[in-house]
Amino acid sequence: MGAVVGTLTMQTKQRRPSRGDKCDDDLEMTMVCHRPEGLDQMESQTNFNKRELQVLYRGFKNECPSGIVNEDTFKQIYSQFFPHGDASTYAHYLFNAFDSEHNGSIKFEDFVTALSILLRGSTREKLQWTFNLYDINKDGYINKEEMMDIVRAIYAMMGKYTYPALKTDTPRQHVDAFFQKMDKNRDGVVTLDEFILSCQEDENIMDSLQLFENVI
Repeated sequence: MGAVVGTLTMQTKQRRPSRGDKCDDDLEMTMVCHRPEGLDQMESQTNFNKRELQVLYRGFKNECPSGIVNEDTFKQIYSQFFPHGDASTYAHYLFNAFDSEHNGSIKFEDFVTALSILLRGSTREKLQWTFNLYDINKDGYINKEEMMDIVRAIYAMMGKYTYPALKTDTPRQHVDAFFQKMDKNRDGVVTLDEFILSCQEDENIMDSLQLFENVI
């Protein structure tokens, strides 16, 4: 998650919000294409307080003055953190996971909601979000091809400087091992319940997913 958060908040860390920030925020929000929901509502719906939401909003607005992020902009921001690899495919999948309304854009509310889960959600909430990321076609299941697409995209993003060096067949071995443990009834797909149960039962799977969280 550090890549996304780092870009959208680095400008806000240079100073503390002042008492006039709320007035400035209200004025600035009227000048963009999309005006976020009120802070009170977002505070009640996330695990962030008002001050944290203000900081996040300023970082978001700094990168996205219109208040909305399209996929091309998201890819440009995300790729800055992985200069030695190709982050475009993984950024595409990540964008779709953030785009809760599936309308081709990410609003501040979408960003904060996902961030709240990934940084401060329960283990089950985080696993549900990760399942949604891997469920590319949103049919409620993860098949081996979908998992393979995500894992390949992650390896492509990490680039040639990954240590230890990855072999060509590493993604396939990784996916085969995951599916062997997750597909409990051997029907060729992984359900949400199977996914959560497998992650909770096997520390190696959870460790692998936590490593992948570092690139979100």
